[in-house]
Amino acid sequence: MLVLITYDVNTEDAKGSKRLRKVAKICVNYGQRVQNSVFECLLTPAELCIVKNQLLSAMDDTKDSLRIYNLGNSYKTRIEHYGAKQTYSPEEPMIF
Repeated sequence: MLVLITYDVNTEDAKGSKRLRKVAKICVNYGQRVQNSVFECLLTPAELCIVKNQLLSAMDDTKDSLRIYNLGNSYKTRIEHYGAKQTYSPEEPMIF
């Protein structure tokens, strides 16, 4: 299923900057960055539980926010893309 993960980490202090890097690194391990704090992740239900637990333990819930949108398996008709950046298919292999 396709999951959209968005976050906003308060970086007013050094601890916030460290949390931001940690949250971003977790997301990079599970999906594709489509905007600065937005990731599209193709996950199984088990992987979703794992990434959610990792993110919740990395963030400070008094200062940061996390939003997870489950787009399901028929996500292709739910996504529209406009603008300069090229889109990608989350089902295709990622080459780094």
